[in-house]
Amino acid sequence: MTDFNKILEKAKEIEKKMKESQENLKKIEVSGLSGGKSVQIILNGESEMIKILLSDEILKEEKEIIQDLIIAAYNDAKSKLKARTSEELSKATGGLGVPGFKWPL
Repeated sequence: MTDFNKILEKAKEIEKKMKESQENLKKIEVSGLSGGKSVQIILNGESEMIKILLSDEILKEEKEIIQDLIIAAYNDAKSKLKARTSEELSKATGGLGVPGFKWPL
């Protein structure tokens, strides 16, 4: 019976850490870059785009080039966000993977 109590205690501890992690994730901001830093996209921890920064030089380019650079910067930011959320999740679970759990990205 004690083993079961230990499992319940550990589950409660992980649940508390997960809630803390979710709050921490909301505060995260990551920046994705492309075009030699000509395009910068900033995402928050909920994958919402909060800012797009374009250099004056890039605005002289063709529309299709700008569109491609925006996509590349977004993908860079999303990749960085995924890494940061994985780190945060790892902290919450003590480095143990949670079977069947996939962070919503």
